[in-house]
Formats: sequence, structure tokens, C-alpha cells
Amino acid sequence: MLTKYLRAAMGRAQYETLEDDASYYGAIPGLEGVWANAPTQEACQAQLEEVLEDWLLLSLSMQLPIPPIGGIELKVRQVA
Repeated sequence: MLTKYLRAAMGRAQYETLEDDASYYGAIPGLEGVWANAPTQEACQAQLEEVLEDWLLLSLSMQLPIPPIGGIELKVRQVA
């Protein structure tokens, strides 16, 4: 389930070239704070994936709401 969510989220990623320094900026719409900036698009994509993983782990550990993506919902279950 987690891998499917990561793949679906990365599939929504949007990239653009910044005019200032010709670096690449990438973000995932709907996931606030999940963005990256790097000299190449490949590096930007790799960095964005790491940011997404960190954001997801933090959100899960803090039991913050995680927006569904592609019909995939991640929820924290309480263990007794």
C-alpha cells in the first residue's frame, strides 16, 4: 500500500525550469511542503522522492491527515 501511494504521488509530480539559474523545481500538487530544487531534472526527481518519503513518515508518525492519491488512502490504526 505504501509503495503504491509513493508511486501514485510521484506520478503527479510537476517540474519546471527556473529562469534564475536554470535549475529544476519539482512539487506534488495536493501535498503541501513536498517540493525539491536541483541542478538537473533527474536530481530533482530523486530529491523530491526523498522529501515525499520523509513527509509521509512524519505525517504517519504524528497521525496527521494524508490526502488520498489515486484512490489510495493511508490511515494510521491504533494498536491496543
